[in-house]
This record gives sequence, C-alpha cells and structure tokens, in this order.
Amino acid sequence: MIPSQQHQIPFAVNVLRRGGIVAFPTETFYGLAVDPFNPLALNRLFSVKGRAENKPVLVLVRDIEQCSTLMEQPLPVTFSKLAEIFWPGPLTLICQALETVPVELTGNTGTVGVRHSPHPVARDLVNAFGKPITATSANFSGQAAAITAAQVDEIFSGAIDCVLDGGKTPGKNASTLVKCNHNTVECLREGVLGCQSIFDALAP
Repeated sequence: MIPSQQHQIPFAVNVLRRGGIVAFPTETFYGLAVDPFNPLALNRLFSVKGRAENKPVLVLVRDIEQCSTLMEQPLPVTFSKLAEIFWPGPLTLICQALETVPVELTGNTGTVGVRHSPHPVARDLVNAFGKPITATSANFSGQAAAITAAQVDEIFSGAIDCVLDGGKTPGKNASTLVKCNHNTVECLREGVLGCQSIFDALAP
C-alpha cells in the first residue's frame, strides 16, 4: 500500500504510465485508475474486476476543458451548464465519445461518462498524470465497493499495483449518472445528487 502524501503521487503516475492499476479515494468510494487511452490497461482492469466488457467505464477529468480529449465538441449546452453548477462533485455526465476513444472504455456504446472529483487525492492524481484517468469502483463487479484502503487490499489481494490511502470515503451512494443531449437530459442513475435537483438546475 502506498500512502497518499503528495510525494507518493509521482509513484502512482509512473504506475499508470506503465499500464498499471492504481486504487485511490474519491468523494464516493475508492476507485480504480488506469490510463483510459491504453486498451491493454483497460483489458487488465476488466479482468481484475471480473467486469463484463460491454459495460462502459467512467473517467475523471481535471476540468471541463479536458473533456475535449474524450468527447465530441462542442459539448451539449446541458452538459456545460450542469458541469458549471455541480462540478467538482458526484455527478457523472455522459455524452458522445470521440471515435479515437478505445471501445473498451465506452463498452461499444459510443458514449463516455466523465466527472470532476473534489477529493484532494483524486484531484492530485489527475493533475499529476496530465490526462483523464478511469474511476470505476474498487470492487468485484456486482459487489460492494471499497470505502477504505484496507478494504481495497482485502478485495484484490495484491492484484493491483498501487493503493493510495486517503482515509475512509463516504460510501453509501455512488455518483449520479446523467446522459446529456443538446436540449434534454436523462437521469440514468440517482446517486448522491437527486435526479430532481438535476432537472431543477436546468429549468428556465
């Protein structure tokens, strides 16, 4: 286990650049990071989690500008407005992915989901890596997600390369998933944020 002090972030970045897997805390649960543009790393992530290959993997970004590396531009107006209101925070926004984004990331859906995490360890990792990172929950697919670094170690038993210990995470609810079109949104999963709060934010 690698502690999350600032001087350990470069170690985790090197792991990501080598195609490895890093566990780190977020504002919801612990997540698993790989380079989202590395198909081999993504395939390993799916294998470690026992995750079906047709399930897309959400991604953390540094800011809305970094979405341009993943998503077709211009972004929907609904996307930009919700990001302005709720980011950084537990809101994952989904829209059309660039054709260059690996299908392993999109699960062959043609879309990708992104969020900007307010957790300081997650933020530092994304900033130091210099591009987006995956943030799928640290669990075996279909099972409870880890809320502490110790639980990550217990679940994966050394199958991942680095665990950044940022203390206990809130758990309970995941991020809210919202699919954005230019004039409408679809709430796919209600999480920390209620779906009604999303609709209210977009009301005229």
